[in-house]
Amino acid sequence: MRAETVFTIRTAMIVALGGFLMGFDASVISGVVRFVKVEFDLDSLQLGWVVACLSLSASLSMLVAGPLSNQFGRRAVLKWAAACYIISALGSAVATGYESLVAFRMLGGIGVGAALILAPMYIAEIAPPAQRGRLVSINQLNIVIGITVAFFTNYLILQLSKSEAGWSQALNIDEWQWRWMLGIEALPALLYLIGLQFVPESPRWLMLQQREAQALEVMTLTCGATQAALDIDAVRASLNSDKASGSEAALSAVPLRKLLHPSLRAVMVIGLVVAILQQITGINAIFFYAPMIFEQTGIGADAAFLQAVLVGLINLVFTIVAMLLIDRLGRRPLLLMGVSGITLCMFLLAYGFGSATYTLAPDDTKIHMATAPGLELLVGQTFDSDVAFRDAVTQVASPDWYTQHGADLAKAAIELDAGLILFAILGFVASFAISLGPVMWVLFSELFPNHVRALAISVAGLVNSLMSFLVQLIFPTELATLGAAMTFALFGVFALVGLGLIAWLLPETRGRSLEELEMELVSA
Repeated sequence: MRAETVFTIRTAMIVALGGFLMGFDASVISGVVRFVKVEFDLDSLQLGWVVACLSLSASLSMLVAGPLSNQFGRRAVLKWAAACYIISALGSAVATGYESLVAFRMLGGIGVGAALILAPMYIAEIAPPAQRGRLVSINQLNIVIGITVAFFTNYLILQLSKSEAGWSQALNIDEWQWRWMLGIEALPALLYLIGLQFVPESPRWLMLQQREAQALEVMTLTCGATQAALDIDAVRASLNSDKASGSEAALSAVPLRKLLHPSLRAVMVIGLVVAILQQITGINAIFFYAPMIFEQTGIGADAAFLQAVLVGLINLVFTIVAMLLIDRLGRRPLLLMGVSGITLCMFLLAYGFGSATYTLAPDDTKIHMATAPGLELLVGQTFDSDVAFRDAVTQVASPDWYTQHGADLAKAAIELDAGLILFAILGFVASFAISLGPVMWVLFSELFPNHVRALAISVAGLVNSLMSFLVQLIFPTELATLGAAMTFALFGVFALVGLGLIAWLLPETRGRSLEELEMELVSA
């Protein structure tokens, strides 16, 4: 392997560690919610805030991270993001209540927002065109690895909390399960901060700052002296063209209204459609609430955590598949194939939960009679939805009682095809991982021209993160009011609409330089 390729891959892998932290930070909460709901006595809306607050602050961070990176450099802002991750992990682990937990989670969201848009942007700006799709996808791969590791560590900590080993008891894992789940993120965050000391600044950012000699030096490291000279000429020509047409080369000075220019209308519409579609299909509802969803099938808490680990592994495997295909098949075929799978699997989930019934037998209620004697009134009754069953139980017991014991009671009462539910969720995750997961960020790094790239990715990322925030915030309320079947049916409808828009709007972008794509996609 050429020295330039080794250098580029190593640099991309270090920068993409921000993706690992994003995936871990976002998904670790899936194991935390059942503990903090009880410990802090949270209602459904507060629980939604604990999960979704990270996406809200990430949205705000995305809006400013791009312009800040234009002023101070991509690498400098990524270092600030790493520091936010460290403080957030430690602060969340020692949170004393709902408010402090939300505050530290939101600090982590600032790091998430910055890393989420700057890591793929940086990688795209150093990557040769023929390798750009795979290299940018390393960031998504790391997000997926972070999600998988979070699911696994949550399950491991849950098992260690039951251990009688002296070291486990000395660390109070049995009492501080969720605190350990959140706190261990500080270790990879520290490694990220250290690793960023060994990566250069983006060559295209250096060109925008009129530091051509440094830009040439970095490009030589990534693609060799001959190609570096050609790339520098192409970037210089692109920037000169922007100046001639009235564009500002200093991106920190680009106003938001620049994105409304008619020449950018097509790429902005495509970017926003993909940004909304990635979240409105419910991916973060699956990732962040995976154990809760699996508990809906009645398999119990431990099995639910274990199946969440399986979700992470499937996500990892199919992300690797996407990385192998994205520069061969292209972005458009992967999106069409993946979103089709997402649509089908969401409707399968809706069918699976919609066909479930809940019936309590006399033996099912015996162990609960001491704390909820009214359950005997429900014996023999059949309920045709999770909402009807939950409402009936909370009327004779209480919402708090159902929070603590509802999973065990549902496991005893439910009759549904759990295999179909698992297949549909895994199929959904696989379809997402091969399409919207990695392809969205690759497209963001390719669609927008040099002089507005940071601002445009910030805006598209902001819309994506706000949509993620809304999905996470209302998902517990949707499950409580609409039920699982209707909730997943809505996600399926959104995916079907998105599939039509992709087929209509999306061009193919693989195999061409960023400057070539600018000439083709941005009208004069």
